[in-house]
Amino acid sequence: MNQDVLNVLPDPQNLPDTFALERALLAQGFARVAGVDEAGRGPLAGPVVAGCVVLAPSQDTTIFFDSKTLTARRRELLFAELMASPACVGIGIADAREIESLNILQASLLAMRRAVDDCQANGTVQPPDFLLVDGKFKVPLPLTQLPLVKGESKSSSIAAASIVAKVTRDRLMQKAHELYPVYGFNRHQGYPTKAHREALQLHGPCELHRRTFRGVAELVEKEPVSPPDQKGLW
Repeated sequence: MNQDVLNVLPDPQNLPDTFALERALLAQGFARVAGVDEAGRGPLAGPVVAGCVVLAPSQDTTIFFDSKTLTARRRELLFAELMASPACVGIGIADAREIESLNILQASLLAMRRAVDDCQANGTVQPPDFLLVDGKFKVPLPLTQLPLVKGESKSSSIAAASIVAKVTRDRLMQKAHELYPVYGFNRHQGYPTKAHREALQLHGPCELHRRTFRGVAELVEKEPVSPPDQKGLW
């Protein structure tokens, strides 16, 4: 990133509000500042999902918080509000096979790249020209970026992206539950809870499990559960 831009940005550790970085970047001439975040790095099953959000300066940015701090109902309400707002929203997904072949970090970055691409496709004015990215790593795209550890608490745009990613993934895992009810995906979303591990021991992995993850890899020789007429979930 251009050092001159860095020099005029407020300190991410001491922000006056969670839209301060975006406001400073807009003042520097960036037109579409996007927040990017993902959900689903830790589960044993299902995809990793990323969100990319460009908030409109005219909307209330103070209502967006880290999705992990919100109830499921509150996330759903904010997701609906985002989708009905002037914000530009993109969603990207990397499935279990991609996670296995790339590793979870690279698959997460791939999902983020797809979310930015989707946001660009959905944009009605301009594509994002600056990315605020949750975490330590940049998205593999030729865009100016600033990674932020715990970015959901420092940027309204990243917080909004975390809500998009979490709600989208939870909905996908609800569909996964309908296909594979023996695992209880509707309760734990694929995370390694006691109930999930017990179901894995009893039934073996299904097509949505990440076969390279500890807790699944040891069981891949078991016959997977396959629903009838499975044609893909995402």
